[in-house]
Amino acid sequence: MPEERGVSTRNAPDLPEGFKTTELGPLPEEWQVVRLGEVATLIRGISWGKREQSTNGVPVIAIPNIHNGRVSFDIRYKVDKKISEAKRLREDDILLVGSSGSLHNVGRTAIVRELPFKQATFASFLIKIVPMDDIDRDYLFHLLSSQVVDFDLCSKRAADGKYNLQVRALKEHLIPLPPLPEQRAIAHVLRTVQRAKEATERVIAALKELKKSLMKHLFTYGPVPEHWNVVQLGEVVQLVRGISWSKRDESLAGVPVIAIPNVRDGRITFDIRYHITKHISEAKRLREGDILLVGSSGSIHNVGRVSIVRFLPFKEAAFASFLIKVIPVQVERLFLFFLLQSPVVDFAACSKRAADGKYNLQVKQLASHLIPLPPLSEQKEIARILQTVDRKIEAEEARKEALDDLFRSLLHYLMTAKMRVSKELVDRFEKEEGL
Repeated sequence: MPEERGVSTRNAPDLPEGFKTTELGPLPEEWQVVRLGEVATLIRGISWGKREQSTNGVPVIAIPNIHNGRVSFDIRYKVDKKISEAKRLREDDILLVGSSGSLHNVGRTAIVRELPFKQATFASFLIKIVPMDDIDRDYLFHLLSSQVVDFDLCSKRAADGKYNLQVRALKEHLIPLPPLPEQRAIAHVLRTVQRAKEATERVIAALKELKKSLMKHLFTYGPVPEHWNVVQLGEVVQLVRGISWSKRDESLAGVPVIAIPNVRDGRITFDIRYHITKHISEAKRLREGDILLVGSSGSIHNVGRVSIVRFLPFKEAAFASFLIKVIPVQVERLFLFFLLQSPVVDFAACSKRAADGKYNLQVKQLASHLIPLPPLSEQKEIARILQTVDRKIEAEEARKEALDDLFRSLLHYLMTAKMRVSKELVDRFEKEEGL
C-alpha cells in the first residue's frame, strides 16, 4: 500500500464536506495522493541495430502506432533478437510516447485493446506502464490521458531538439488515488462514453464507404448512358483563381481571406489567418454556395481537394491565389460539387510539379478535362442522393464531437473529484471485488 499524503481538514470553511487539502488540491478524504512509481512500473522499450531487422522477426510497436488512445498495427519494424519478458507486449498494456520533436506529443497514451500477433514488442522511445495491485488498469490509462499528469514538467529538451520524457521524474509525479471500487466505477463511466464514440466512428466510416461506392456507381460505373453528354469541364463552368497580395496589404481591419488550410473535408473553416485592405474584384469575392478547389500543394493527393461554402460568417470575403473558384454555368451546383469529389476528375493528370517541389493545378488542362453530363433532372437526383448521405455523415460527426466534449469534461471532473460517480455504481464494483 503506498504511503498516504495530504492533511485532513474537515473543519476548513472553504472545503466541501468530506474533502481534505492535498498537494493536488481538495480531494475526498478517502482518496490518497501517491507517486506514480508507487503504483506502477515504468519500462522502456527495446533498441536494435540494422542487422537485427528481419521480415520474419517480432513486430515492433513504434511511436507512429500510438494515436487517439489506440494502437495501430501498420508495422514498420520487425526484429530478430531475444526479447525479455518485461519488454514483450500483451493485450491491455498501456504505452506512452517518451520522445518527440513536439512537446505536445510527449506522453501521448494508448492502450492495447487487441494484439493480432502471437508476440510483439515496443520501441525504446515508448514506455510501458504496468499497474500494481493498488490501481485499476483502465483508471490508470484514463488518468495518464488527463491533464492531471503534467508530462511537460517531466520532459527535457535534448541537443537534437527532441523532448524526452524523464522516467525518474515521471515516477515521482503525484497522482490522485481513489479506493479501488471507485477507480473501477470512474473507468467504467469513461469507457462507456468511449464505446459510444467508437460506435459513432464506425457508423461514420461505413457512411463514407457508402458515399464512395455510390459516387463510383453514379459517375463511373460502366459506359456513359446514351442520353448523357460528355463535355469539357470548361464548357459548363468558369474557373477563377484567387487573389494575390503583399505584406503591406495585410491588416486586421481588412477583408478576411480563405486560404488552403481552410479547405478540408468538403467544408470551409473560418480560422482566418489573413485579412487584406486592397481592392477585390467581384469575381474574386466569395459567396455562400461557392465551390473552391485547392490548386497547389506539396502533396499531389491534396491538389483538387474540394469544399463548398455552406455559410459565410462575414459580410464579405476573398479567396487566396492557390485556390480556384468553380462557378457553374450550365450544370447543377451540387451535382458539380459531388462530381469534383469523384474519381471522374483526374486532378493529378491536370497538375504539374514546379521547381519548388509543389504540384500546381493547370487551369487550362482542367478546363479541357472531359466529364459526363446527365440531363438536369438526373443531375438533381444524383445530388439529392449524395446530399442525403452527406447530411447523415454530418449528423454523426456532430454526435462524435459532442461525445468528445463530454468525454473530455468527464475526464477532467472525475479525475479531480469535482464530480463523483454515484454511490450505487461504486457499491456495485465493491461487491464485485468482494466476490
